Amino acid sequence: MHLGTMHLVRIAAVFAIFAVLLASADTQAETAHPQTDHPMMDHATPHDAAAPASGTEPTLAGQDAFGAIKEIVGILDADPATDWSKVRIDVLREHLIDMNEVTLNAKAEAAPVEGGLRIRVTGKGRTREAIRRMVPAHAHEIDGWYGWSVTTAPIEDGVVLTVTSADPSKVARIRGLGFMGIMVLGPHHQIHHLAMARGEMPHR
Repeated sequence: MHLGTMHLVRIAAVFAIFAVLLASADTQAETAHPQTDHPMMDHATPHDAAAPASGTEPTLAGQDAFGAIKEIVGILDADPATDWSKVRIDVLREHLIDMNEVTLNAKAEAAPVEGGLRIRVTGKGRTREAIRRMVPAHAHEIDGWYGWSVTTAPIEDGVVLTVTSADPSKVARIRGLGFMGIMVLGPHHQIHHLAMARGEMPHR
């Protein structure tokens, strides 16, 4: 074979080997990073680019009473039977203010009595009015629950709440719960919040 021809054959062989190696590298890249036209798999789609990373969006309304009202409004909005001519969100707001006053500002002096606990719940101004609205109403709701007797009596600056049981095994729970533990019992809080917002019951 002519020398020049042999040289050209060798060059062609080198290029052929190079082409094979290049094709192999491309195949490996495709395997490591497969391409797809499915929008859910394309990480560069605008939908995915706009979606926030997990844990970066706030979920709390920022304040308990605000959140409670927001929840109720959401329920009313979702109910096609809501009669907006009767809705009274301001009534619910006033009740939530009462709850805040009783929870944070009322003074509760508890003393053990036979079978349970007697609590003087007192305050001034707005707190006293909240006590007089909330505590007797709640006592009425839970009287008889758990085999308890729950009563209230008015005093000058609030009310006296008395919770007792004839069952000695129940006394420790009554005393352990104390004023606020007793006040939070029962699901009726949420029920009457919705009823207030719907205009079905007065503020108390």
